Amino acid sequence: MTRLFALLAVLLLAFTAPALAAPVVGAAAPDFTALDIHGQNFKLSGHKGKIVVLEWTNHECPFVVKHYETGNMQKTQKAAMDQGVEWISIVSSAPGKQGHATPEEAQTILDEANAHPTAKILDDSGTIGNLYGAKTTPHMFVINKDGVLAYAGAIDDQPTPAHDTVEGAKNYVLAAIEDLNAGRAVQTPETASYGCGVKY
Repeated sequence: MTRLFALLAVLLLAFTAPALAAPVVGAAAPDFTALDIHGQNFKLSGHKGKIVVLEWTNHECPFVVKHYETGNMQKTQKAAMDQGVEWISIVSSAPGKQGHATPEEAQTILDEANAHPTAKILDDSGTIGNLYGAKTTPHMFVINKDGVLAYAGAIDDQPTPAHDTVEGAKNYVLAAIEDLNAGRAVQTPETASYGCGVKY
């Protein structure tokens, strides 16, 4: 009987726990369709031919705060977009959880941070986050022009919320974009993401 209850508990967990299996670097990036905060339709596969960055974010997370208060995320975003990269910010915080926002609040957050992504998507259900196995904020994914996942992991090599660590950090996202634009394989295709856990 005890074994039966244990088995039932495992099965229940399997059906209720979020699926955080990460997509495979080097394979096609999982496709998704969503509305951005302006009600515009975004379909990932419709953007083949361009490099796409997916940024998981939560404006209340200290690690995200570090990158935005220092201007590092905005600089990274601009440097990427100046090269024709499309930058998609995604919030997978569930209603009532840290970082959740309405579309109007999300726009205010962008305005106050002087951030201008190609699109910002509110993934309240966690569907896209679970599809990508997004674990932290920030968690970064770079998709090449063929729609293949080329990089997944941290924004840089400084896994701390300390603002002064931004200076001199190795930016993995920009390095991946540089490699792709040069026609090279991404030299560091995967790293461990760091930050606050995504608030599913």
